[in-house]
Amino acid sequence: MDYEKFCSEILAKDPKIRFAAVYDEWAEKVAGGMRDGVKSMLSDHAENQLVNQSILDWKSRKEMAKYLGKTIYTLSDYENIKRFSFYLGDDFLLLVSTAKDAETKVVVDQVIKLYYENQ
Repeated sequence: MDYEKFCSEILAKDPKIRFAAVYDEWAEKVAGGMRDGVKSMLSDHAENQLVNQSILDWKSRKEMAKYLGKTIYTLSDYENIKRFSFYLGDDFLLLVSTAKDAETKVVVDQVIKLYYENQ
């Protein structure tokens, strides 16, 4: 998959999507980033901490998959933004952040549809 194209397509779907990036299991960014013209709410250090925590959560959810099935996505609903984690198989994690008023179902449906179109 061309993850750079995938992330660009996600950002193009909705102006309320602030960030879309794919990471590997070692928390290395593979593609994507912040929407042009949008300032991150996090310092580089805080962003790294959040990504590392997301990777740890992803790895722990892999362990539960044998009982519950694979996790499709998770949502963290903060006071200022929504942050989605989409599990792209066993090797990659997509992180997406949106404005607080973004429609959760619309974002999830758009991202999942783009994922299957790009495979």
